Amino acid sequence: MKQSLFLLLLSLILFSCKQEKTNKELPSDSIFHLTSEWQNQKGDSLKLNDLRGKTLVVVMIYTSCKAACPLLVADMKKIEKKIKPNNLDKISLVLVSIDPETDTPQRLAEFAKTGGMSAPHWVFLRSNEASTQEFANVLSMKYKKISPIDFSHSNIISIFNTTGELIMQEEGTNIDVGKVAGKVNELVKNS
Repeated sequence: MKQSLFLLLLSLILFSCKQEKTNKELPSDSIFHLTSEWQNQKGDSLKLNDLRGKTLVVVMIYTSCKAACPLLVADMKKIEKKIKPNNLDKISLVLVSIDPETDTPQRLAEFAKTGGMSAPHWVFLRSNEASTQEFANVLSMKYKKISPIDFSHSNIISIFNTTGELIMQEEGTNIDVGKVAGKVNELVKNS
């Protein structure tokens, strides 16, 4: 009886500590304050807050892009290779579609599989136009549909810490992947 009571009390204390950590105040500029609904490549619904607790490397692309997006995806893969293997479970490499009409969860899953991005730290997201634009604005990322199948867009890779604060951005089609991976490894080490 005493052992059962002790285990119950211990469970309540641990649950209370976990709740306190989960409810910890977010910084005012955290992306986790955005309440938009997203779908991942598995078709699961989530909010950006569901990514909380991991260091995020984020890029906005669309899967039918033939110009800059393949370069951005290649950069994300190079970043992955430069992240210490024991840090990979503490990060998420997040690719957000700017073409949610075309980039269904099934298409994102196929893109991930074909591109060798099926590990758990790869997250592909899509939402509606308004939420996608809102997130792009937060990243200072500009995009515009210029034809039924093509977009003009900024090329930005962003790093967020575990509480959703923007820490660093690299812009262009020839980013310093070593610098990005170094910052990610540093953030994971200090979190």
